[in-house]
Amino acid sequence: MKLPRPTVRVRLTALYALLFGASAALLLGLSWWLVGRQLHRTLPDGFAHDALSDLGLQYVLAFAGTLIVAVALGWVVAGRVLSPLSRMTRTARRVSEQHLDERIGLSGPHDELRELADTLDSMLDRLSESFEAQRRFAANVSHELRSPLTVIRAEAEVALANPEPDPEELREMAEAVVAATERTEALLDGLLVLARSERGMLHREPLELSEVARDAIRAVEDEAGPAGVRLELRPDRARTRGDRRLIERLIANLVENGVRHNHPGGWARVEVWAADGAARLRVENSGPDLDRAAASQLAEPFKRLDRRDGRGAGLGLSIVRSVSEAHGGELWIAPRRGGGLTVEVALPREG
Repeated sequence: MKLPRPTVRVRLTALYALLFGASAALLLGLSWWLVGRQLHRTLPDGFAHDALSDLGLQYVLAFAGTLIVAVALGWVVAGRVLSPLSRMTRTARRVSEQHLDERIGLSGPHDELRELADTLDSMLDRLSESFEAQRRFAANVSHELRSPLTVIRAEAEVALANPEPDPEELREMAEAVVAATERTEALLDGLLVLARSERGMLHREPLELSEVARDAIRAVEDEAGPAGVRLELRPDRARTRGDRRLIERLIANLVENGVRHNHPGGWARVEVWAADGAARLRVENSGPDLDRAAASQLAEPFKRLDRRDGRGAGLGLSIVRSVSEAHGGELWIAPRRGGGLTVEVALPREG
C-alpha cells in the first residue's frame, strides 16, 4: 500500500523541528561537555559522575521539551507562511468561465507570495478579457452570418410561394442570393485569415515590403478604377520577414479600406520605408471626416463606420491588427486632418 505523500506544511514543520532540534542538541551537548570538564576538575570522580548523570537526564528532558515546542511552533509558522497559497488555491478552484470575476487580492508585504498573487490576478484579468472578447466575437459572427442566410431563405420562400414565377423575378432572386452568398464567402474568408494569423500559422520568409505592397495594390486596382480613386505607391527599401500571403492581405485590406471609404476623385497613398529598426508601412486616404474615438475602434472585429454599407464584414482592420501582431509588429490608426484615415504598421526589420 502506497503511503500518502506528506504535505508541504508537514515537510516544513519537520524541517523547522530538525533544524531547531539539531541546534539545541549541539548546544546542549557542548554545554554538557564543558560542564563535565569543569566538574572533573573540581569534584572527586564519583561525585562528578553522579552530577553529570543527573545533568544528562535533565538535558534529555529539556531537549525533548524543546523538540515538542519546535514542532508546535513549526506547525503554526508553516501554516501562516502557507496561508496565502491556500487562499490562492481556493480562489483558483472557484474560478470558472462563469466566475471569472474572482480575484485573490492578497495584501501585505511585497514579497514573493504577493508577487505570485498579483501575477495570478493579472492572468485572470487577461482570461476574463479574452473570454468576453470571444463571446462578443461569437455573437457578432452569428449576427453577420444570419443576415445573408435570412436573405437567401426569404428569396427562396418568395420564389416557392409563386406557382408561376416570372423570369425577371427569378433573375432578381438569383442576383440577391448570389450577393448574399458572396457576402458570406467574404466573411468566412476573413474569419479563416483571422484564425490563421491569431494561431501563429505562419510561413516566414525574407520579404521586400515594397514589392509586396506593389502586388497588393495591383490586386485592388480593378476596384479603385470604377470608384474613381487614384492609387499611389511611394516605395523604398524595407526588408522584413514573414508570411507573404498574410502581409499582402494586410496591405490589400488597408488599400481596399481606403478605396471603399473614399469619394470619387479621391486618392489612397501607400508609403514604404525603413526607420528605427523597423520596416514601416503607411496607408493614407482621402475621405469623410472621422471621429478619433471611432477610428480607434476600427480594428475591433465587425466594427464599421457605417452599418448601412453592405460591403465587407467589418473584419478588414481587425485582420490587419492580427497579422501585424502575429509578426511582432505594431499598428496605429488615426483620422487624417482634412478627412480620411491614416494607418501605420511597423514590422520587425530583416537585415
